[in-house]
Amino acid sequence: RTFHGHPRLLSSDVYSQYESIRQGKQEIPKYFNFASDVLDKWSEIEKAGKRPSNPAFWWWSFEELGFLSRKVANVLTKECGLQKGDRLILILPRIPEWWLVKVACMRAGIIIIPGTSQLSAKDILYRLQASKATCIITTEKLAPAVDSVASQYQLLKTKLMVSQGSREGWLNFTELY
Repeated sequence: RTFHGHPRLLSSDVYSQYESIRQGKQEIPKYFNFASDVLDKWSEIEKAGKRPSNPAFWWWSFEELGFLSRKVANVLTKECGLQKGDRLILILPRIPEWWLVKVACMRAGIIIIPGTSQLSAKDILYRLQASKATCIITTEKLAPAVDSVASQYQLLKTKLMVSQGSREGWLNFTELY
């Protein structure tokens, strides 16, 4: 496909690799991780000069997104004690941290349960119980709703708040990151 007469804008080496897998010319990897197999690969291609440097998102290049998501993955695994297969509820508006946590969870094998910032305390409790999540990440605005139901859910080990401020019983994501 072309994009306004520029055929290379919608294709890449990664797409070529996908096509060779699809056509049976290359083996499907046993384990696939989007963060390392796609984002890190694009970063390597850009570093090697095989592709012009383009932003991954408005905020970061592929290299920056890879570096920052590794930092967040370390926060989740080391500071929060999460392991591959653990569940995390993420209730954030679409801010840069939302993307970092999403990619970090993919990288670390943590199961992410996204939620809208319009959830009530009752909704949050239901999602905690249904998902068996051990960690929740949200904003200062929703922290009181989480606190109001936390005593009814014993599996919640870690509460992270994306905020400049602090709150008793919560880790500050911004400071840890």
